[in-house]
Amino acid sequence: MKRGFPFTLFALAMAWLFGGMLTASAQTITPKDLEEQAKLFNRTVEQIAMRDGVKLNTIIYAPKDTKTPLPFVMLRTPYGIETRGPRSIKEYLKEMAEDGYIFVFQDIRGRHKSEGQFVMSRPPRDPKNAKAIDEGTDTYDTIEWLLKNVPSNNGRVGMLGISYPGWLTVMALLDPHPALKAASPQASPADMFLGDDFHHNGAFRLSYGFEYVAMMETDKTNASFAFDKYDTYEWYLKLGALSNVNPKYFKGKMPTWNDFVAHPNYDDFWKKQASAPYLKKVTVPTLHVAGWFDQEDFYGPLKTYELLEPHDKNDQNFLVVGPWNHGGWQAGPGDKLGKITFDSDTGKHFRAKVQAAFFAYHLKDKGEKQPEALMFQTGSNKWVKHERWPPKETVTRKLYFQPNGKLAFKEPEEAKTASDEYVSDPAKPVPYRPRPITPTYPGPEWQVWMVEDQRFTQHRPDVLTYETDVLEEDVTLAGSLRAHLFAATSGTDCDWIVRVIDVYPEKVEKAPGMGGFQLLISGEPMRARFRKSFEKPEPVVPGEVNEYNIDLHWSHHCFRKGHKIMVQVQSSWFPLIDRHPQKYVPNIFEAKDTDFQSAKQEVYRSPKYPSAISLQVVGK
Repeated sequence: MKRGFPFTLFALAMAWLFGGMLTASAQTITPKDLEEQAKLFNRTVEQIAMRDGVKLNTIIYAPKDTKTPLPFVMLRTPYGIETRGPRSIKEYLKEMAEDGYIFVFQDIRGRHKSEGQFVMSRPPRDPKNAKAIDEGTDTYDTIEWLLKNVPSNNGRVGMLGISYPGWLTVMALLDPHPALKAASPQASPADMFLGDDFHHNGAFRLSYGFEYVAMMETDKTNASFAFDKYDTYEWYLKLGALSNVNPKYFKGKMPTWNDFVAHPNYDDFWKKQASAPYLKKVTVPTLHVAGWFDQEDFYGPLKTYELLEPHDKNDQNFLVVGPWNHGGWQAGPGDKLGKITFDSDTGKHFRAKVQAAFFAYHLKDKGEKQPEALMFQTGSNKWVKHERWPPKETVTRKLYFQPNGKLAFKEPEEAKTASDEYVSDPAKPVPYRPRPITPTYPGPEWQVWMVEDQRFTQHRPDVLTYETDVLEEDVTLAGSLRAHLFAATSGTDCDWIVRVIDVYPEKVEKAPGMGGFQLLISGEPMRARFRKSFEKPEPVVPGEVNEYNIDLHWSHHCFRKGHKIMVQVQSSWFPLIDRHPQKYVPNIFEAKDTDFQSAKQEVYRSPKYPSAISLQVVGK
């Protein structure tokens, strides 16, 4: 079935995550845009049959007056393709459109106008079952149809996408069609329990998880949850325990929420969705893309690159990380994020000089090969090329917690029991951004919370703050950050959240309004029950000192001379992370309101228990 290019102004009122999100600078599509695109492309709509007979809604944009065969570039999504084609061609894929490609957009099964049943993060099929389907087989079957039915193609296919579409790109690489010659999974999740959307180190991402489930599973299209309070901090606090969600709101009708409840630990349900077991080969040139300030999927693209790197025998595994939020490179100049400026148009640079160049090289034999790792160094605001990542020329140093809220590159000298303490009260959790906290969707605040000034938490009695003296020279991170926290709680379980912050000087000549600004570089929670195993949680012994190793991921940030490095420790980060009852219950999703209690938290800083942050830094 084919239909001509429609002259319609699509409403772009909501900004969806997982690559459907629009950045603040993204433009909407006007009737004039559609007129111009209609002059350049033949637009057809196809219902392409998969091997099991299910038909997937697919829109194809083929350039008119093609003189030479062109490659395909495909994007598959659960978020609806009606507006995605015109919008992407206008900005995200603009440089590629000017160079000449056949663009293919597809609704995945069970979403929008595609047939079949939608399964959130559908696990890869059992290869022994010849009749089984997954996102990889749907991609394979689509490519096979395109090669046979779309004229003037050169037999090569590229694939890309941001977040969920990025994950779909990864799935296509597990058993790729021979014609798939280049792929760019961007902000792709890799593990929904360890580090991406729904959990970080087993700690549940409440506001994100709740609102995303409501958006995706209310019906086949996108829906936003109707909060009755402007400040969702207050709404989630009133909600109480997670066990109240189904009786009060979801009524057992949201499959993904029911999965959260049924799988509170790292069991086979989560492991089958995770990418790690399947990433065993690199047969297609792959460009992984991430943003340092990605509020949704920062862990995923870095982990996917890292897991594939040992299997990269032909130098086909590449990494690009820029100063962006989730999908922030798809539109706009990329010269700033919130109040943080980057001194260049990083988004435009990526789209024209990196993304377009990558696909031109592998699909058209044009230009030069991508460097192994292209990283934007925040703080100094410059692009840096590396032959490998992390680079070889780094050393690991430790910043130790010291008395009186100090932080220094020297081991502590105090008594064996030296510690700092605070009381964590679940009735008064630490907010993750300044209140009021608007909904994740469709409010724009969610997109920039990671670059908001962190001073709103500094003097809370339930937040410990440590900072260095003013730096006398630059300290440049180039690789991993990790917290080594020695701590005890009066409860039998709790959360530990560690954040690393760049503290600006009191006077910033180029930007007077930025004096004393506190920029979040990294922050992660660790649920105490998972300190030994994510598969088999254990309660903690009240008052017993345990070491918590918290992965704060990779960074390439320069703490400039005259700045300070700050580390904060707390036990709530709400409602980004669900409130912890602070006593051990077998399943936090089934905890009752009566289970919540205050706890005294102690963080140690002694020779025996030297809490510290380890950093991979350039130079000494």
